[in-house]
Amino acid sequence: MADVFVVGSINQDFVLSVKRRPEPGETVTDAQLSKGNGGKGANQAAAAALLGASVKFLGRVGDDGFGEPLVEALADKGVDTSLVQAAPDSSTGAAFITVTPDGENAITVAPGANRSLTAEDVENASESIGDARVLVVQMEVPPEVVLRAVEVAAQQGTRALVNLAPPTEVQQELLEKLDPLVVNEHEAAFLLGDRVEGVDGALCAAPELLALGPGSAVITLGKEGAVFSDGESTKHLPAPKVEAVDTTGAGDAFIGALATKLARDESLEDAVAYAVRAGAAAVTQEGAQGALPTPETVEAM
Repeated sequence: MADVFVVGSINQDFVLSVKRRPEPGETVTDAQLSKGNGGKGANQAAAAALLGASVKFLGRVGDDGFGEPLVEALADKGVDTSLVQAAPDSSTGAAFITVTPDGENAITVAPGANRSLTAEDVENASESIGDARVLVVQMEVPPEVVLRAVEVAAQQGTRALVNLAPPTEVQQELLEKLDPLVVNEHEAAFLLGDRVEGVDGALCAAPELLALGPGSAVITLGKEGAVFSDGESTKHLPAPKVEAVDTTGAGDAFIGALATKLARDESLEDAVAYAVRAGAAAVTQEGAQGALPTPETVEAM
């Protein structure tokens, strides 16, 4: 039995630290290349495990030599990887990340084996999903996998948290089963068909997201923290001020922390407040999984 069951992606990250991003048709030299463990699913699973949750993970890697070390790294962080398999004749997912000196990043993903995960794989894991307190899914696996995972969670009484990243068209029946739906400003704008900017924009948008069906909604705002709405109240929770080094892992640290607290039956407001601090802690270090905070780091925020 796990506190948190994660269905999601596993990627090999290739990170380029650059003074500035090239313009179209331009070449920029003197970049620094590093590799890291990534994928939104893997990052969120690792984040929850490092913060003390028991975590089980369902995902796929390729049979190309990159996958096995990524799975081992997850296991080393305390994640149960017994449901992670290598998809034959597939490449492990890869993410190509450019990071500028201000810590901002731009990411291009080649999904690879992540796309081989199926609704049948979810069905085979239904007992484990039902044993968990919280299901966490993102959109780096096929949409039908996300929908089936949420359906199984609803049938089993497991709370479903979906991070709509990257933004993807989803069915109404999926949204109605979420508690919470978690998006950033761009993803909220995608769902609502209108721009969502800053704290004021998020405070207006959060109740509109609830009207789409989820039991609660959270909009992350980077250095401004997050806004949540649960049908009774809509509030902004600011983030602590920190010196940003790399924002790559911030969103995944937020999700892992949020799921950890929700699995312990804490209120959405308290869970979001903790997640905001975890996200802030993550931007003070380089990388994705390498920057994920411990409970001590979060408490120090």
